[in-house]
Order: sequence, then structure tokens, then C-alpha cells
Amino acid sequence: MSLKPHGGTLVNRMLTGPEREEALAAAGSLPGLILDDWEISDLELIANGAFSPLRGFMKREDYESVVSRMRLADNTVWSIPVVLDVTPREADKLEQGSPAALYSGEKELLGLLQVEEVFEYSREREALNVYRTMDRAHPGVKRVFQRGPYLVGGEITLLNKRRVRQFPEMFLDPAETRRIFQERGWKRIVAFQTRNPIHRAHEYLQKCALEICDGLFINPLVGETKGDDIPAAVRLECYRTLLALYYPAERTFISAFPAAMRYAGPREAIFHALVRKNYGATHFIVGRDHAGVGNYYGTYEAQLIFEEFEPEELGITPLFFEHSFYCRECRGMASAKTCPHTQASHVILSGTRVREMLAAGLTPPEEFTRKEVADILIRYYAQRAAGQL
Repeated sequence: MSLKPHGGTLVNRMLTGPEREEALAAAGSLPGLILDDWEISDLELIANGAFSPLRGFMKREDYESVVSRMRLADNTVWSIPVVLDVTPREADKLEQGSPAALYSGEKELLGLLQVEEVFEYSREREALNVYRTMDRAHPGVKRVFQRGPYLVGGEITLLNKRRVRQFPEMFLDPAETRRIFQERGWKRIVAFQTRNPIHRAHEYLQKCALEICDGLFINPLVGETKGDDIPAAVRLECYRTLLALYYPAERTFISAFPAAMRYAGPREAIFHALVRKNYGATHFIVGRDHAGVGNYYGTYEAQLIFEEFEPEELGITPLFFEHSFYCRECRGMASAKTCPHTQASHVILSGTRVREMLAAGLTPPEEFTRKEVADILIRYYAQRAAGQL
């Protein structure tokens, strides 16, 4: 399969050299907008091509089209709005056709936005279409209703990347991961999205996929997540430990995906697949309740949504997996497709039960999680309970 990025070209909106110096000098006289962590991660992922073919924050035509039909205005498949909101006071400062400077909360200059359009939008419509609910207990919906009443659209340029304080070597741009895959001679690359520590069921899916691919690309999301999710640093320690002990080094690669988690279920599964295509993957694992939260989405809705698009429109092959588990009768990992035994033989633990065990210093069964991973998580929960984090 071709490794062409989505839309055909890997976008690069990062300024360098004299052009960057000129932009830096001019930025001080421009109206400024302060971005939060979510918006900063979107800015950087637009700039480095992970969100190709986007070249900036969405204007009205693209935004409305994505919300209503999961396509950009030119009909390219895209399932999640990527937007920058502004307050009425901020909107008054902006001039259509002129640039604005983009800053972090610490007043660090990040980039420029060419203001092409400022427009009103319907929070209710976005919530219902993208997240399929208006319940503000849903973290994605909560985010939509916290935004300002206007969106500003236009092309961006990145002048300065955020300083990455933890594991900076993990933050690779799509051009870099593509080069690494090419150097390794991988032609069939399967990507795996995760925001949680990898347990035995995930390992089973990955290794099944690796049987038919040249390389496994583990690309954990390390941007903004829910407050009760395991911190990125702890998760990365789990991933690295697991890879070092139980995976072939020459056939696996890990780097960070610094996006915010939307928890948009089916739509986010499409989004995650397209982004991994930009990073160079040819295949993408979609398990049960991909990018879900609570009970907002059906168990396999994130797989069924792929039927709404032609394979060539997506340009990446989804690999669908059912819920997997350890079967005592089979004496191995299995799923409903491969195991004839009843649930009484299956080792299945809820996420809540696992968290309770870890917090109590108890190691879940080896059939559920590797002991080395459990040890890392038990240490984290103990430190949190002791107020050391």
C-alpha cells in the first residue's frame, strides 16, 4: 500500500531561517491570542503534518462540513473539528486578512495565525453530531461548551515548539517516523493507539497484527486526557518495560502522539486512523469501544463507522478485533471468534476492579496483565495515596 499522507502531501507549516526571524520580529506588534494545552497540541500537529491536509484552524465551510458529514469542504474524509475559539473581546481585536500572534499561557510566542474568518457556531449541533450527546458529563462535550462563542479560522505557521520537559526523545514528527520506517525496510506498518497501560489483551491484538505486518508502531496519546487517566510518564514507563521484555526490538517502534483525547468514539477512530496514516502507518488496530468513554457508544460502533467510507478514501487498512481474554480451558489468549468455552473459563476484569486491586497493592492475575507492568502501576498508586505526586 502507498504511504502517501492524507490528502497526498505532508503539510509543513514550520518556519525556519530568515523567514522565521522576520516573523519573530513582527510578532510583537500583532494582536495576541493565548492558547491552552489542547490548542497548542493542535497547532503543533497541524504544523508538523500529523493533521494533513489541514494547514490551519478550520474556517466555517470546513468546520460545518466536518460536523455534518465527516468531510472537509473539498470532500476529503475528516471526522473531527480542529478549531480555535475566541471570546467577543478577542474577536474584536482580530482583523480579517491580517495575522495574529499565538502564545502559550506562559506568554511564550508559539506561532502566527493568518486570520481569514471569525464566525459563530452551534455548540449544540457540534456536540450532537460529533459526540452523539449533549451530556456535559462527557469530557468532549464539556470542552465544546466551555469554548468561546466564536471560532477563528486560517492558516498557521509555527515559530517555536513547546519545550518538552518529559521524554523529549519520544516526540517525533511524521517526517521522522516515516524516515525511520523506510530505513527499517518496513512496508506494512500497523499502528496502535492507546491512552492506557497495555495489558495482555492489547498485547494479543498487537502480536496478531504483527504476524501479518513488518512492524508494529505503538503511538500512545500523551496530550490532555481525563483527570483520572494514568499520567503519560507512568504509561510510557509501562510501554517501554513491556517492549523491552516481550516484543522483538527490530519489529517494534514507539513514539508519542501529543494530541488531546477527544473521547469521540467512532468519529475519533477515523481521526486516529488518518493521523497514523500521516505518521506512515499502512494498517490501524481498532478494538472494542475505541476512544470511548462511559456508555455513550456501542461496543463495536468504532469499527462499523469505517463502512461509511470507501477504502481508497481512507488510504489506511483498519484491522478489527473483538474483545479478547485469557481462557483457562484454551490455556491462552482468545476471543469469541476463537474460543468455544463459557465466560466461566475466561479471565476478565473490569477497569474499575483492576484500579481497585492496584490501589490496594494487589497484583492482578498474570493472565490479565504482566507482573512488571502491575508493579509500575502499584508503585504509582502508592505514591499518589501517600501524596508524593
